Amino acid sequence: MTKLNSNIPAGKVQEKWTNYKAHQNLVNPANKRKLDVIVVGTGLAGGAAAASFGELGFNVKNFCISDSPRRAHSIAAQGGINAAKNYPGDGDSVYRLFYDTIKGGDYRAREANVHRLAEVSNSIIDQCVAQGVPFAREYSGYLDNRSFGGAQVSRTFYARGQTGQQLLLGAYGALSKEVEKGTVEMFTRQEMLDLVIVDGKARGIITRNLVTGKVERHAAHAVVIATGGYGNVFFLSTNAMASNGSAAIRSWRRGAYFANPAYVQIHPTCVPVHGDFQSKLTLMSESLRNDGRIWVPKKKEDAVAIREGKKKPTDLKEDERDYYLERRYPAFGNLVPRDVASRAAKERCDAGFGVGTGLAVYLDFASAIERLGEDVIRARYGNLFQMYEKIVDDNPYKTPMMIYPAIHYTMGGTWVDYELQTTIPGLFAGGEANFSDHGANRLGASALMQGLSDGYFVLPYTIQNYLADEIRTPRISTDLPEFKQAEKDVNARISKLMGIKGSKSPDYFHKKLGKIMWEYVGMARTKEGLEHALKEIAQIRADFYKDLRVVGTADSFNPELEKALRIADFIDMGELMAYDAHHREESCGGHFREEYQTPEGEAMRNDKDYMYVGAWEFKGEGEKPELHKEDLKYEEIEVKTRNYK
Repeated sequence: MTKLNSNIPAGKVQEKWTNYKAHQNLVNPANKRKLDVIVVGTGLAGGAAAASFGELGFNVKNFCISDSPRRAHSIAAQGGINAAKNYPGDGDSVYRLFYDTIKGGDYRAREANVHRLAEVSNSIIDQCVAQGVPFAREYSGYLDNRSFGGAQVSRTFYARGQTGQQLLLGAYGALSKEVEKGTVEMFTRQEMLDLVIVDGKARGIITRNLVTGKVERHAAHAVVIATGGYGNVFFLSTNAMASNGSAAIRSWRRGAYFANPAYVQIHPTCVPVHGDFQSKLTLMSESLRNDGRIWVPKKKEDAVAIREGKKKPTDLKEDERDYYLERRYPAFGNLVPRDVASRAAKERCDAGFGVGTGLAVYLDFASAIERLGEDVIRARYGNLFQMYEKIVDDNPYKTPMMIYPAIHYTMGGTWVDYELQTTIPGLFAGGEANFSDHGANRLGASALMQGLSDGYFVLPYTIQNYLADEIRTPRISTDLPEFKQAEKDVNARISKLMGIKGSKSPDYFHKKLGKIMWEYVGMARTKEGLEHALKEIAQIRADFYKDLRVVGTADSFNPELEKALRIADFIDMGELMAYDAHHREESCGGHFREEYQTPEGEAMRNDKDYMYVGAWEFKGEGEKPELHKEDLKYEEIEVKTRNYK
């Protein structure tokens, strides 16, 4: 049994990263040219890591599921990226960013990793400005900041509502330079289907060429997984349909522990579901909560009248509106963390005050437009307003937006130590693919911060510490028996799915799984509901392998086969999430067990029994995974009940 060792350096938390860098093992330039690194993923974490490894002189193979790294899902991030530069002079600091992140994660994150994240945040902004990222600027020319949930300072740098896109273009430029130099070899339209382990170390991957259908072997001295999260387990989420957790799940099956799978973020400001034929949901940036006020009617009869089309929201006067976040959380108001805002919206809708279909609340800009003028709001959020109007066919400058919570980000992920190395030596995980920085809830604008932190400023150091012992290892051959066996396993899995020849499409099973997950492993969970979910997921798995139909052939372009392979992994992932949520008899962050709440409906943690990272070990097909615990210790921050009132 692998023992969890977080490898946190000794010393005060403020000194750990500096001391680590001062004493890490290095690889000299001549030896770097002898070492190969595989990076799976080309988003902010993967693209930044591949570019950085190439700049250092390693030979890098970078794998992209799309036709270009510019299509990585990091492009969809809208609102901004956090850093502790304190440009507004409103009291921010590295410590405050560190504190807010630990508190926002409901005291379920590793202290040392979070402090490092806060430390390097300022360097990320400098890096991106040097790359030409067009951050918003004040009239004076200084970089502008705005507020995000869970903080009382303005620390979020942004580029209108396109921050992810602009940051990704910066990383893509750095990556393209290395591709041109020849230090990075780019493999587009390739999907990782398995991890290859040789003598206990990660030495390569098996991929499927999504255009030709060919299964291929790729070898390296180390492998980095940076493939995002697993939110699409729920079918309807804010993720692109191609976003999936297969690389992490395949690694889990090879021995990489999976940590905190139950910690899934529900984003409070999404366009509500509007039909049975949607394949995804649309996120409306949390930045809108800077100037938008969230409300529902005070009277149920008004909510009913609005739902029946007898009244419009603009018919209700101020004293007929319940600005429930401002009422319940006066200190933070509309800028409470995402989990708090999401549960509050659900509570109002469950109580009968919802609008639209009954599962929506209003996000209203009338006060801001009156105070600042429509031109100012248009300059800040114009592209977001335009996107909303195209989807809903309603003018948000004149009528309040309708929003409702939706699955967004996954705080859980592959377990990693301080060096971002998994329980498999030589396998690293970065960005949303690991669990390390956000605890039970991620604060807004921190995903981009973590992805670029891992890619630009953490992995380039920590992977050297590992590779320093690999300089005498010759290039890994893909003819080794371990590669042949892994390829054989992948082909067998593909043949099994193609050979079922049932009557139901992959989407049929995905939607069925998603409904079970949302209903029983979603915003609110109970012991009975989770036990029901585990039974239902087992039945879905049995039906999937009995009645799946994949059209086309395996040796060609086949999106249905791609879906089927991912859905098989989603079924395993959904079961793992339910196991984790069932064992954790407390409420914290994005994990809300209805049995454990305060009289006011707030999350009730159990620090005595559950202050640990829950890391799950794969024990075989059909076997219950084994739980391992990494105790969390807080030396710099006092642990207390979160209070945003």
